[in-house]
Amino acid sequence: MPTPNLNFAYFARYPAPARLGIFVLALLVLWLPFAAPIYLLWGTGNTVSIITMLVLYSDFVFLLRLWGTKVHFLPHPLESHGLVRTRKNGLELLRGLCLGLISLLCLFFLEAKFGWLIWQQTPQFLPKIILEGLLVALGVGLAEELLFRGWLMDELQFDYGSKAALWASSTIYAVLHFIKPWAEILRTLPSFPGLLLLGLTLGWARQLCKGQLGFAIGLHAGLVWGYYIINVGDLLLYTGRVPVWITGIDRNPLAGIMGLLFLILIALGLHVISVIKRRHKYS
Repeated sequence: MPTPNLNFAYFARYPAPARLGIFVLALLVLWLPFAAPIYLLWGTGNTVSIITMLVLYSDFVFLLRLWGTKVHFLPHPLESHGLVRTRKNGLELLRGLCLGLISLLCLFFLEAKFGWLIWQQTPQFLPKIILEGLLVALGVGLAEELLFRGWLMDELQFDYGSKAALWASSTIYAVLHFIKPWAEILRTLPSFPGLLLLGLTLGWARQLCKGQLGFAIGLHAGLVWGYYIINVGDLLLYTGRVPVWITGIDRNPLAGIMGLLFLILIALGLHVISVIKRRHKYS
């Protein structure tokens, strides 16, 4: 795709909010000419949404490469943002996937032990759900981690440093989940601390792996995978013995105290591993 003769490097002098705004605007300019006709012709069904999201992600990756090379002079933008194709990064992805899935299942098994939910009969099409869920989870994990823990966090880090960039990107990540009617925002507001902590935890996961995204992608995908299997397979029935703010509003663990506690345990685990690695490095 040909690019206009613009002095992209000048954008690097702008403050981070301006750079983010220019990037998002450019992404919309690339995406809308494809998405608008699709929505006008075929409506807003599930298949249409998938197609338009794939187009959006393709435009995002194209723009990310262009932005990295022309604005920040990065020779390999995707690799600079943590998307590295190495055996180690692949193994970290698998570790994160297992950690996310097992952690979520442990949460539900514990709640069942307390009598807060009942396991339902396993449907015959569960293997199909498991495979579908894995593909969806990997897609979500890859897209959101490259966007939020990759490009966004790095772009903010240019101006504000790593700690501020981590907190700002995690806050933006949580806030963007509340683009919905005001009544829904108020009803689902208890999920905000969980979303913020999830963003921070995934950011720490990237930092733990020296900037590579494999572990963060895997951890994110594992949580999404477990949630997909449980909900699409309709495997749980809540007994109502405790309020939903404990187990999670709309069956979303992040919108409940128990899910928040499990996320804190994961975050503490990552912190302990990070401390141990630093001690080994300097010992």
